Amino acid sequence: MNPLLTTGMLGSHGSTVLSVNVNKVALLRNTRALGIPSVVRAATLALQAGAHGITVHPRPDERHIRPGDVRELAALVRERPGVELNVEGNPDGRYLDLVLAARPHQATLVPDAPAQLTSDHGWDARAAQAKLGPVVRRLKQAGIRVSLFLDPDAAQVDAAAATGADRIELYTESYARAFGGERQAPVLASFAAAARRAQALGLGVNAGHDLNLANLGPFLDGVPGVLEVSIGHALVCEAFDHGLEGTVDRYVAIAHAPRAG
Repeated sequence: MNPLLTTGMLGSHGSTVLSVNVNKVALLRNTRALGIPSVVRAATLALQAGAHGITVHPRPDERHIRPGDVRELAALVRERPGVELNVEGNPDGRYLDLVLAARPHQATLVPDAPAQLTSDHGWDARAAQAKLGPVVRRLKQAGIRVSLFLDPDAAQVDAAAATGADRIELYTESYARAFGGERQAPVLASFAAAARRAQALGLGVNAGHDLNLANLGPFLDGVPGVLEVSIGHALVCEAFDHGLEGTVDRYVAIAHAPRAG
C-alpha cells in the first residue's frame, strides 16, 4: 500500500507542495529526433531545486509525454523517497494499462477528449458515477491515490466523494482569468467554498491549471488546506527569465509561505 495514499506530503512539510508538470519539456523534445531536452533531466533538476513531485499528462496522440517517459519517471521517483509521480489522463483502457504498470503515487482523472488541446473543464461527476466508481476502486486497490479534476462546484464535490476518490484537483483556469480584476474575489471565494466542502467530506484538495508566479500566492492565501499544486506551462515559460531551478525555487517559496489557518 502506498504510504502517501491518505496523508499525502502536506503532513510532513506543513505546507502546499509543488508538482512540476514536464509536458511542455516533452513537447519541445518531440519537435526534433535528437532526444533533447531530456524529460528525465528536467524532472531531476526540478526535484533538486525543491519540487516534491512530477506531473505528466500523456495523451493518445503522444504529442508530448510518451509511455516510455512515464516509465522512466516512475523509475526516477522510486530512487527518491518522499517524491511523488502524478499521472493525469482520461481513464480509458490505454491510460489505465499505463498507470497500473507504472504505479505512480497519484492518478488524476481528467475528462479530456482524445484531440483536446488542453484540459478545459472538470468532471460532471454526477453523470459519470457509473464510469468513475469502478476505475477509482481499481486504482486504489493497486495502491494508487486517486484525484478527480473538478470545477469548484459543491454538487460536483459531493459526487466526487461518492466515487470513493481520495482527492479532487480544482481546475483553476477561471481563477487565473479573473486574477487582477473585479471578479477575482468572488471567484476565489467559490474555490475556497469548494475546498472546504471537499475537506468536510474527507477529500484532499489539489489545484492546477494556469497558476503562475503572480497568482499562486493569492490563491493559496484564499483557499484553505491545498495539499498540492501542479504547474507546467507557466513554470516552463518563466524558466526563460529565471532558469528552471530558479523558477522552481520561487514556486516552492510561495507554496511554503506561512498562511493563516
